[in-house]
Amino acid sequence: MTDDTMRDRLIVGLDVPTLADAEKLVRQLDDAVSFYKIGYQLVFAGGLDFARDLVAGGKQVFLDMKLLDIDNTVAKGVENVARMGVSMLTLHAYPKAMRAAVAAASGSDLCLLAVTVLTSMDEQDLIDAGYEYDPHTLVLRRAEQALAEGMGGIVCAASEASAVRRIVGSDMAVVTPGIRPVGGEAGDQKRVVTPGDAIRNGASHLVVGRPVVQAADPRRAALSILEEMNRA
Repeated sequence: MTDDTMRDRLIVGLDVPTLADAEKLVRQLDDAVSFYKIGYQLVFAGGLDFARDLVAGGKQVFLDMKLLDIDNTVAKGVENVARMGVSMLTLHAYPKAMRAAVAAASGSDLCLLAVTVLTSMDEQDLIDAGYEYDPHTLVLRRAEQALAEGMGGIVCAASEASAVRRIVGSDMAVVTPGIRPVGGEAGDQKRVVTPGDAIRNGASHLVVGRPVVQAADPRRAALSILEEMNRA
């Protein structure tokens, strides 16, 4: 039997090409998982309606859209997302965008998450993109800005979660992608951590995609990750 608290803290990424694949995966995971991430891949295959279906079925949904646009466009988008009933929405941690989003989500239960630095990026990637900061420094700077703007949480690598937690305190969510179970392959992620270490580092939610989605037995893989989280 898994700890229900941890069950609400594990977010499985439905990073699959079709709605049929997503529906099959949700059926396989059954009662083991209550929280799902829907990103670009599934959104462009009808995933927004599927997100509404999951919410109607009592599941929590993390809509990973990483919004960034002019203030009005961000605000109007956030207003509509809030009406969907999803639990979490991501946007890039640019102060003006965060400020517009927070105002638009006011009065709703939507938790706005600030994406700091993608877990697929390292220092050279940031240099190539024109940033003057290394990943760790930029993550902490954006965490400070997200706190100041009233965001609901931070998305960062689990290796940075403890430093982010010291900045944002205990109330904000700290959501960590790039999670790989003990012995798992990193894939295209460059800053990865095990589920247990992520919990110990102060993460409130863990986002796990391929280690569950591509497993021969997704439900068993999810339960194994929950066990790692519980042991931590």
